[in-house]
Amino acid sequence: MDIKNRIQDLAGNFYDDVVRMRRHLHAHPELSMQEHKTAEYIATQLQLMGIPFKQGVARTGLVAQIEGRNPEKRLLALRADMDALPIFEENPVDYKSKNPGIMHACGHDVHMASLLGAAKILHTLRHQFEGTIRLIFQPSEENYPGGASLMIKEGVLENPRPAAIFGQHVFPGLPAGKVGIRSGKYMASTDEIYLTVKGKGGHAATPHMIVDPVLIASHIVVALQQVVSRRAKPSMPTVLSFGRIIGEGRTNIIPAEVKLEGTIRTFDEDWRAQAHEHIREIATSVARSMGGECHVFIDHGYPFLVNDQQLADSFRQWAGEYLGPENVEELELAMTAEDFAYYSQIVPACFYRLGIRNEGKGIVSNLHTSTFDVDEEGLKTGMGLMAFLAIKRLEEQ
Repeated sequence: MDIKNRIQDLAGNFYDDVVRMRRHLHAHPELSMQEHKTAEYIATQLQLMGIPFKQGVARTGLVAQIEGRNPEKRLLALRADMDALPIFEENPVDYKSKNPGIMHACGHDVHMASLLGAAKILHTLRHQFEGTIRLIFQPSEENYPGGASLMIKEGVLENPRPAAIFGQHVFPGLPAGKVGIRSGKYMASTDEIYLTVKGKGGHAATPHMIVDPVLIASHIVVALQQVVSRRAKPSMPTVLSFGRIIGEGRTNIIPAEVKLEGTIRTFDEDWRAQAHEHIREIATSVARSMGGECHVFIDHGYPFLVNDQQLADSFRQWAGEYLGPENVEELELAMTAEDFAYYSQIVPACFYRLGIRNEGKGIVSNLHTSTFDVDEEGLKTGMGLMAFLAIKRLEEQ
């Protein structure tokens, strides 16, 4: 039996176990850097498989290694993220979150379960490949500075450095059984913008006696749109959005201060730095021209994510071999962000999408929503393909 059929058989054999793992993880979500019980659960599963691991990497992360024949010959890495989101789940399912206000609404439960399933397959087949496979269970993908950057600082990509790293992410835009990939730049950098507009508060009926920070903030939001429409090259994808405005006034009270929070995302580091300067210049000058002031803080977030061209080409070939070429889709450029980007800036990386949609079952909700769920048939694809990619990459090296 060839390696593809062997892996597909094992994925079928381990499917029920992986569904159980996913449901346990989904029912017990934990927020970023609080994944203590999640880490203990993963540690227990690795112990049961007989796979050596290290806990406490970047506080709650784990790193495990599966050694094949000649383990020092070559090394690659597989990564899954662990944290959940502050969302109240509304799904009427048996595995609904038991931690009110916390939910695996981004599919990290699927990522962990798939990697555990892949680990089980690879450990079973360890005598059939040469080299070592490093398993990275990473905390805090959802919050700055990102668990990937912390794990990198603690040496997860060293001693020795992996020749490549794979990561996968669930994607409601693709049916279960399909995967998606894009070569080169794929996901945007992301920075958080915090503006504090200061004026002079007072009674709404005496506007001549105040400096209205609500009005100033409104002009700033409008003026900042020119960063994208007039300062960015039309060929450079850029998004600038504000999602939060706080002005603690009333119908007849003008506050002395208004806070704005937003994000800017793009795909070029030079332009990224220029855009930050434009934001500072425009926000402060608009406020000054209207008699107020604006304090600008831009939290430098994740870099843009790059899929190595050669590795992405190999992914298309291997995924097509494993799933059938009709089940491998080309993805559009995404303005969303992922801290997997940190890995992609250091070693050849491949970050692909795992289909989990099933319209017949009503599984259609988007990521980061209270009704997000997955077609668990996608787990079979998730664990099997990841194991297949690992072995094919070791063979190619």
